[in-house]
Amino acid sequence: MALGGWLALYGLQSGPAQEVEYAIVRIPPGTGTKGVGQILAKAGLIHDDIRFLLLAKYLGLAGKLPAGEFKLTLGQRPGDVLRQLATAKQVEYAVTIPEGLRIEEVADIFAAGSWCDRDRFIALAHNPQFIQSLGLKSVPSLEGYLYPDTYLLTREPHDAKSLITMQVNRFLKIWSGLDKDSKQRMSRHEIITLASVVEKETGDAAERPMIAAVFLNRLKTGMRLQSDPTVIYGLKDFSGDLTRADLQTNHPYNTYVIPALPAGPICNPGQKAIEAVLHPASADFFYFVSKNNGTHQFSKNLSEHNKAVREYQQGEKPKEK
Repeated sequence: MALGGWLALYGLQSGPAQEVEYAIVRIPPGTGTKGVGQILAKAGLIHDDIRFLLLAKYLGLAGKLPAGEFKLTLGQRPGDVLRQLATAKQVEYAVTIPEGLRIEEVADIFAAGSWCDRDRFIALAHNPQFIQSLGLKSVPSLEGYLYPDTYLLTREPHDAKSLITMQVNRFLKIWSGLDKDSKQRMSRHEIITLASVVEKETGDAAERPMIAAVFLNRLKTGMRLQSDPTVIYGLKDFSGDLTRADLQTNHPYNTYVIPALPAGPICNPGQKAIEAVLHPASADFFYFVSKNNGTHQFSKNLSEHNKAVREYQQGEKPKEK
């Protein structure tokens, strides 16, 4: 009877007074009930007391408390803390991977948040056996398939393999849901390759179908794409300024040299860029030039294009009619 009263007195005792409402606690995998109690006490959720172990056993929660990172309410009775922890969902962190990043840049974001090792991420993204295990056959690397999105991650153990798998699975889900009733007679890899070029050429979502139309028109007539981002992707040591020599360098991504798509995707495109390739604008444009405001001027022929270049890139004002 005395023992029961002693335990009941503890169970009715609220946690230490705090100025804040919540506490974030991390419970490593394999932590026993005693260790959990110590972590909770250190966070100010309960008083450090041997009776915590007895209460956990009495409630049937000893050995059943989850590992992970949790946000728990302060000022509660020990039994309420135990019940809250037993049913709590782990804290989630939003990690955003923007559209148009390369494999290395995606790895940088995950590494900066200590989610994985950067070099391991890059190595796996180029590993043929791992790539094939994800359901992507005949793909030399995962460039183009690390789907850009905002991912909610918990602080459970993560590694490069799980993060890459998460992104590729998201890509496959998005791809399966796209309207592919398209006139394009291109493989998935070719569509993603062109979408990656479209993604890098404009930041204006409304322009993407038009940009895609220009490149598709060029491909149909055997014209070179002449896309600067593809050239940059193929350069090992890009200084920041494209030179005439860069444009003349022969490599499988230089679309100033090859009359075809680059050898593969040059970044990881988002859904809108992929949709633009599947359903491009109905237009007979073959050229475009930046208007220096985030948008482009489109032209049907070289004469119109040269005029637009003089106006927007060389500062020449159009003549009055």
